Amino acid sequence: MAEPKKDVIRETDAEAIRLAKTLIRAARFGALAVIEPGTGAPLASRVGVATDIDSTPLILISMLSAHTGALLADPRCSLLLGEPGKGDPLAHPRISLACRAVRLERGSADQIRAERRYLNRNPKAKLYAGLGDFSFFRLEPGSASLNGGFGKAYLLDRDDLITGGALVEELAGSEQAALDHMNGDHRDALALYARHFGHAEGDGWIAIGFDADGMDLAASDATCRVFFPQPLRSAGELRPVLVEMARTARVAEQER
Repeated sequence: MAEPKKDVIRETDAEAIRLAKTLIRAARFGALAVIEPGTGAPLASRVGVATDIDSTPLILISMLSAHTGALLADPRCSLLLGEPGKGDPLAHPRISLACRAVRLERGSADQIRAERRYLNRNPKAKLYAGLGDFSFFRLEPGSASLNGGFGKAYLLDRDDLITGGALVEELAGSEQAALDHMNGDHRDALALYARHFGHAEGDGWIAIGFDADGMDLAASDATCRVFFPQPLRSAGELRPVLVEMARTARVAEQER
């Protein structure tokens, strides 16, 4: 009698969810797969990526691109994120998101926020973001397949990845002011966050995004995801959490 087939999918736990969120939040580019109109064949392209405050991926694409026409014809798509490092590229974590693309109307509140967050992460895109043939899209995830490395496969759903509720809008109203303040007056604290909490090397770190779960930092072409000790319950908690995290990191460095 044949032995029962072993289930290769692991139970989704907090560690897997954190890895998935890290891959999504840290990405600056990804592989977008769409359905080619007429043929129904798959078509994959590389696109620049950012995230909205709720963690939904954002892309900025031209109407002249084949994948844009494909999304307008059929919004179903997949986004692969995860940058390989040294050695075997298949040994590094990656996540594939099954999404529906939503084009954001120019001048709408959603589009303005998407543009701000996208350009904070991808400042070179300012050269073409305002051109008439470019549009922002939200890639609304329905499910995801996470490969954390050999033998570490997980299936996730939207609730594992997306943060909803009134907090998203509350943070949206104060986020840019907080970013400008930290980047203008507290670059030393940002370096502490990157070293102590993000285990990142190098200097010149700036904050490029705040959300309920944590913050995104960047230095040149490198990114660093830092999670808060606990998710925020209100936008008013952001400042005291940042102050306490800086204190914790300073104490830890002094005790080395």
